[in-house]
This record gives sequence, structure tokens and C-alpha cells, in this order.
Amino acid sequence: MTAAPDSHESIPSGISRDQGAVLPDRAAVQRRTVNVLMAAQVVIGIGMGAVLSSGGLLIEHLTGSEAAAGFATTLVTLGAALLSVPLAALSRARGRRAGLATGWLIASAGALTVLAGAALGRAPLALFGLLLLGAGTAANLQSRYAATDLAEKDGRARALSLVVWSATVGAVLGPNLTGPGAAVARALGLPEASGTFVFSCAAFLAGAAVIRARLRPDPLLLAARLDAAAAPARQARFLTRMSGALRHVAASPSALTGLTALVLGHAVMVSVMTMTPVHLAHHGASLSVVGFTISLHIAGMYALSPLVGKAADRMGRVPVILAGQVVFVVATLLAGTAGSRQWAIAAGLFLLGVAWSCATVAGSTLLSESVDAEHRSEVQGASDTLMNLVGAAGGALSGAFVAFSGYGGLNAAAAVLVVPVSACALYFALRRR
Repeated sequence: MTAAPDSHESIPSGISRDQGAVLPDRAAVQRRTVNVLMAAQVVIGIGMGAVLSSGGLLIEHLTGSEAAAGFATTLVTLGAALLSVPLAALSRARGRRAGLATGWLIASAGALTVLAGAALGRAPLALFGLLLLGAGTAANLQSRYAATDLAEKDGRARALSLVVWSATVGAVLGPNLTGPGAAVARALGLPEASGTFVFSCAAFLAGAAVIRARLRPDPLLLAARLDAAAAPARQARFLTRMSGALRHVAASPSALTGLTALVLGHAVMVSVMTMTPVHLAHHGASLSVVGFTISLHIAGMYALSPLVGKAADRMGRVPVILAGQVVFVVATLLAGTAGSRQWAIAAGLFLLGVAWSCATVAGSTLLSESVDAEHRSEVQGASDTLMNLVGAAGGALSGAFVAFSGYGGLNAAAAVLVVPVSACALYFALRRR
């Protein structure tokens, strides 16, 4: 059996032949794509969850600075911003398999670099490794769009949310590996907070292997073949097309609403989450308590996403975005006034994750469906870049906010970001009416 002429891939279930032509069964390939992406996210979640819980603690150990601890998540987020566009360009040129697998391979190299920095006691080397780990975040974000490449309009939010949800098991498990990670680190003669990066490296390698072996046919390449109008556009230079795509977004109120919800929602989540492990540690919380709190936060981000996707398909994208802004306010109020009460911080972080899920699932779906297929890949890459740049700024400033105004001041500043999102969403809703 020969491969499809432009993909050089074997033809699995969901693809049939008729008089020498390859006839794709779009629905069957879509089901297979979502299942493979979900399987990859289960293991990838372990890698990202471990990074979130231990990165700041490791940098604080290496530098002795609370402010420097905030740069751990900042650099991961900045790395995602820097690598989102190159990975999106790679996906457009060679398919989702190439883009996702490459991102997770770079992230595994980043985990090894962090371990080397911990072993040598060199904070700059560990920080560079965290920057490379941002490729894992960039690939994670792009995998949710891969779930919509072949989806029908009334099922896009559900498909996207299922891929987001599938990270729950691994992402919740990852932060709780701080205890076993500490034991591994002691056995290797490393700082205790670095042990989880061993698990991260293995998880990223496993996720890349799943994508390379099982994501066939490639959903983005197949979607381009099915959409004859989009085929000529693939010949243009990616960056030139991305500039046009951003102008396309600016001219569309619905796309602009989705982009605003994505970018500022991510900034709220990253800025508060970045300093929570350090805040807990300074109030006497153990590594296990820190890991459990971050696990609850990640569960909020991912576990309810199928319900969020279902609500976005049935009720509309904008109502779910607005609901997320309300939950953001409640979350920051609860966490910001918690003081040393660990249960209140944990509850606030859980709600912070739920709010992020509402903004991300509904915002991503609204943005993706508001632009035509010709611009979609570039818009997705640009949105991920903006998300992570603003998130990186929030993470970088979070340490300074805590130093000058405390953890409560950080939460208050983050809550202000719901105002422009709410205004944009309400304007779009009123204009549509």
C-alpha cells in the first residue's frame, strides 16, 4: 500500500481507497486524532505538572532569592512564547506530528539541562533549561488546536476540551511526585527540588514517541488536502502570512474577544500560580503540601474542561468567557485573603484553574472559528506567542509584587485584568445582538 502523495505516511483506519485515490473519512480520522492526542497528554501532563511545582523552589534554593523564584515559571512561559511561532511554522510546513514531537523533544533536553544546573550548583544553567522547557508548554497549547483541525463546528469546543482534560491525570500526578523526586535527587546527590525533573524528562520523551508513532494521518495536512482553497496559501512565507493573520484578527470582534480572553486569562493564572509555592513554603508548608496545592490547581485547569467545552458548544463561547472572569475574581479574593490558611490557598488555586479553563477552552474555540482556514495556523501560533509573552511578564512581575505588597497585593493586581476581558466580551455580545 502506497502512502498519500503529499504526506508520505501509511494509511491507517479511517482512510479508504477508491480507484487509486485516497478518500479520507473525516469523522473517523478526527476520532483517531483526538484519542492519540489524549494519550500523549496523559504522560505529558506529568512532565509539566512536575515543572510547575518544583521550578520556583529549585531556583530559590540555587540563588537564595525569593524574587528569583518567580523567574522559574517566567522563563518557562517566555520559552513557550519564543518557540510558539517556530513550532507553528514547522507544523504548517510538515504537519502536527513534526511540530508537537519537536516541542516535546526540546522540553526533554530542557529538563536534562535543569538537572545539570542543579548538579553543578549553577543557577544560570538551570534557568536556561527552564527556558527550553517552555517548548513543552508551546506544544501542549498547540495540541489543543490539533484537535480542531478536522472537527465539525458544533463539536470543536468539545474536541478541544477533551484534549485539555486528558492532561488531568498526569498533571495532577506530576506535582505529587515531589516526595519521590526528593528521594531520587538524594540518590543522585542533587538538591531535593530537582528530582521531579527526572520524571519530566521521561514524560516528554514518551509523549513525543506517542505522537511520532500514532498521529497518522496528520490532521493538519489532511485538513489542507480536504480544503482545496487553502492549498495554494501554504506556499506563502509563514511570517508574512502571520502579519496578515494578526490584521485579520484585529478586524474581527469575535476573534479579538477570543484572543483577549486567552492572553489576559493566562496572565492572571501564571502570575498568581508562580508565587504560590514560595508563599506556602514561607508559611511552613512541606513539599507534599505544595505539591498537593498545585495538583488541585491543575485539576481545576483540566478536570472540568469537558463540561466547559460542552457549555461553550451549547450556551455560546462568550457566556463561558464571562463566567470565567467571575470565577477569576472569586479565586483571587479567596487566595489573596487566605494568609497562612493552606486550605483557603488551595481552594483559591483550584478556582483559578477553573477560571483559566473557561477562558482557554471558550477563547481558543472562538478565536479558531472566527478566522478562515487560510489564516488559522498563523493566528494560532501568534495567539500562543502573545499568551506566553504576557504570561511571562506576569510571572516576572509577580516576585516584585510579593516583595512590595505581599501575596494579597499580587492577587489584587491580577484580578484587575478581568476588566478588559469582560469589556471586550460584553461589547462583542451587544454588537452581535
